[in-house]
Order: sequence, then structure tokens, then C-alpha cells
Amino acid sequence: MLIANQGALDAANPLLNGAKMSIGIVQARFNADITDALAQACRAELIALGVAEEHITLVQVPGALEVPVALMALAERRKFDALVALGCIIRGETYHFELVANESGAGVSRVSLDYQLPIANAILTVENMAQAVARQTDKGRDAARAAVEMANLLESIE
Repeated sequence: MLIANQGALDAANPLLNGAKMSIGIVQARFNADITDALAQACRAELIALGVAEEHITLVQVPGALEVPVALMALAERRKFDALVALGCIIRGETYHFELVANESGAGVSRVSLDYQLPIANAILTVENMAQAVARQTDKGRDAARAAVEMANLLESIE
């Protein structure tokens, strides 16, 4: 299990070495203040883990339901070691929240399994804006770490 802000302990963990990796990020624009912060934290953490900035590709889509199809398009290019899904779904007064949360999550998982490609899912599903703001930085960072770790893990298994 990863613990946020492990600092020096991470330097010794070869699974968190992002050097020579190419990472694709798909960011939903809906709730852009949150998803922009997620993307910024994710990108900064990828760079801190050794991923070269020129090896990070960011694609933006309208909302969380569009994330899986963009992930699939990136996966089909076969040039990425891992992908990251970023979005923010805030509960409203209708069933739409459950639909979007369930379908986007299932779509992300399906692409990962179909392409045998690690995808860190940081599509936040929260009750309100305060919860989203509280999670935007840590979850962006966590997604970067999960992507790099899983890419390294899968490579070591092959």
C-alpha cells in the first residue's frame, strides 16, 4: 500500500521510478477547477517520479462519461506505459450521479483489462464541492504514483 508523502522511502522503491516512461492523462473538463488541480498535481508528481515532461500526454474530454473512449484511443496507440483518468463527479439531486460514476468507472476498468494497460482512476465521486477540493491534490498525486508503480510491476511480471 502506498502512503502519501513517504519522501525518502520512495527513492529506494524501484516501482516508483518513472524514468523512460510515457504516460497518458485523460482529463474531464466538467468541474474544471477540480480537474485542473488534479491534472496539475498528477503532472507534478509524474515529473517528481522521473517521467520526462515531454513523455506526458494530456487529452481533455467534456466529462467523465467521455473519459473511457479517450483512454481507449490512447491505449490503441500502444505508446504509453500507463494511463491516468481524471474527473470529478459531484452528487446532485438526481440519479445521474450514480449513472455517471458507475459507467465511467466500469469503462475505465474495461479499457485497462482489454488492453492489459495500467490505468490509475482518479475520477472523484464526491458528495459536494468541499469534498472535491479536499481531495484534488492528493488524488492527482496518488494517481501518478499508482500509474508508475503498476507500469513497473507489470513490466517486472512480463
